[in-house]
Amino acid sequence: MNYLSVENISKSYGERVLFENISFGINKDQKIAFIAKNGSGKTTIMNIINGFDEPDTGQVVVRKNIRMSFLSQKPNLQDELTIEESIFASDNETLKVIEQYEKALENPENEEAYQKAFDLMDQHNAWDFETQFKQILFKLKLEDFKLKVKSLSGGQKKRLSLAIILINRPDLLILDEPTNHLDLEMIEWLESYFAKENITLFMVTHDRFFLERVCNEIIELDNGKLYQYKGNYSYYLEKKEERIASENASIDKAQNLFVKELAWMRRQPKARTTKSKSRQDDFYVIKEKAESRRKENVVELEINMERMGSKIIELHKLYKKFKDRVILDNFSYDFQRGERIGIIGKNGTGKSTFLNILTKTILPDAGKVVIGDTIKVGYYTQSGINPKLGQKVIDIIKEYGEYIPLTKGKIISASQLLERFLFDAKKQYDFVEKLSGGELKRLYLCTVLIQNPNFLILDEPTNDLDIVTLNVLESFLLDFPGCLLVVSHDRYFMDKIVDHLFVFRGDGEIEDFPGNYSDFRAYEDSADVALKEENKADKKAWKQNNSIGNLSFNEQKEFQKIEREIKDLEFDKKQIEQLFADGKVADADIEKKANELHVIIKRLEEKEERWFELSSKIEQ
Repeated sequence: MNYLSVENISKSYGERVLFENISFGINKDQKIAFIAKNGSGKTTIMNIINGFDEPDTGQVVVRKNIRMSFLSQKPNLQDELTIEESIFASDNETLKVIEQYEKALENPENEEAYQKAFDLMDQHNAWDFETQFKQILFKLKLEDFKLKVKSLSGGQKKRLSLAIILINRPDLLILDEPTNHLDLEMIEWLESYFAKENITLFMVTHDRFFLERVCNEIIELDNGKLYQYKGNYSYYLEKKEERIASENASIDKAQNLFVKELAWMRRQPKARTTKSKSRQDDFYVIKEKAESRRKENVVELEINMERMGSKIIELHKLYKKFKDRVILDNFSYDFQRGERIGIIGKNGTGKSTFLNILTKTILPDAGKVVIGDTIKVGYYTQSGINPKLGQKVIDIIKEYGEYIPLTKGKIISASQLLERFLFDAKKQYDFVEKLSGGELKRLYLCTVLIQNPNFLILDEPTNDLDIVTLNVLESFLLDFPGCLLVVSHDRYFMDKIVDHLFVFRGDGEIEDFPGNYSDFRAYEDSADVALKEENKADKKAWKQNNSIGNLSFNEQKEFQKIEREIKDLEFDKKQIEQLFADGKVADADIEKKANELHVIIKRLEEKEERWFELSSKIEQ
C-alpha cells in the first residue's frame, strides 16, 4: 500500500539548482533512510513532503486518511504546558480515554464515573497503551511529568517531541536526525524499538549503526540524481561501490572514444555535410559523459604538526562539583603520544565539563592540569562558528592567512584548502549565513584543523554532518599523528577512530576501558545477562508475595491513587527543600514557603500511614 508519492519535484534558489525532477514513493512497512551531502537539499525535501515548502515543479501526493507525523530539528511545543499536558494535548482518542481514567482515579467517591472510565479503558485496549507510553517517557528520561516545557533544555524538548510522536503511533513517521540530543542508551533503545515495531519510517540520519539495524531501504541523492537501494547500510555500501565502478568503466570507454572523436572533429572542414551531422551530435554527448568522472571526496591535508615532547598533558587529582553533583573525584591521568581516546556516558555526567577543564576554559575545584610546552591544543566545541554579518566562506579561512603551511615546506592557499574540505570554488563565495547546519560544522572543523594542533579535542563532531563528510573526516583522523580525544554518540565513528574509552558513570566515577564502543557494549551486555539470571529467582518470589487480591475493589482503586499521590507529594517536598538549600527563597517568601512545606509533609505522613494500612491487608 502506497502512503506517499513524490512526483517530479524540483527546487532552485536563484541560479542554484538543488534538485530536478525527483520522484520516489513510500509504502506501508518500509523503513527508508534518505542520504545526501549537506547543502544538497535534504531538509528542503523534508519540508516539501510535510507541506512547509512548495516545489518549483511537481507535487507530493499523500494517501487519504493517513496519519503522518514529522519530527523536526526545531520542536513545536507550548511553553506553558507540562510534559503530561503536552502529551494529552495531542489528538489521540486512546490518550483521551487514559486522561479520563486518570481523573476518575482522583475522585474515587464517584463510582459511576470511575466505572465508565474503567469500561472505556477496556474497550480501547488502553491498559497496554498506558504502560507503553510511560515506558517511552522513562526511556527518554522524561520521568517528571510536572515539569513545564519552558523549563526544559533544547535536548529535552527534542526528546519530548519524539515521545509524543511515538506515543501517537502515526501510520507514517518522518524523522529529521532522530538520534541528535539522545545519549547512547536512548539511541540503542530507539533503535530496538523501531526495529521490532511495524511502523513506516522515512528519515534523515547520519547514524550508520542506526541505518544498519533499522532501515530496509536507502534512497541517495547524489549529484542531482536519485538512487534507490533495497537493503540496509551494508547493502548500500556494497551496491554503491558496484555502481561507481560501473559508471567509471563506462566513462573510461567514453574517454577513449572521445580522444578519437576529437581528432576526427579537428580534421573536419568548416563546412559540415549533412551526412556527418549525426556524428557531430554524438560527439557532444560523448564529451559530456567523458568529463563526468566522479570527484571522490578525499581530504589530503598533510598537517604541519609541531613535534611533541615527552610531556603531553598531565591531570593531577582533579575534583569538580556543581551543587550536589560531583563531576570529577580526584581523577588523575597522563596522556601518551598517539593516544586515541573516546569519551562516553549519559547526558549530564560531565563529559563537556571535563573537556573545558582540560582546555582550561573552566577551573577545577581542586587539582591541576599541566600542559607540555610543545602541545598545541585544537578544540572543536558544540557551540560552533560565530561569523560576522555579510562574511563569506573564504573570508573565514583567510583570517588564518592567505596561505597555510603544510609538511616539507609546502604551502596551500585558502581556496585550495576549502576545496579539500568539499567547498567548491562557487561555494567559497557564498555568504556564511546561507550555509546549511552541516556545512557550517564542516567549515568550523576546517578552522580548527588548519591551526595545526598536535592534541585534538572533538566534542560531538559528527552532529549535523552528512555521511560523505563523516567518511572524509574519519579518513583524515585515522592518519592524524597526534593525540585525539573524542566525545561522540556516533558509535560507528567511535569504533573506527578510538582505541580505548573514558566511561563517565556519574558521581565522579570515570572508568578507563581498554577497547572501542562495540567492545564495551559486548562487555556490558555480558554483565547484564549474569545480573538478570541472579535476580530471576528474587523477582519470581516477589511476584508471588505481592498480590492485591485481599483488597476490595474500592481499596484497590484507593491503593493505586495513594501511590500516585505519594510520588507527587515527595516531588513537591523535594522542590521546596531544594529552593531553601540553594538560597533561592526571597526573605518575604520564607514564611509562606515554610508553611507550604509543613502542609506537604503532613499530607505525606497521612498518605503513607494509609498506604501501610492497605499494604498490611495485602500481606494477610
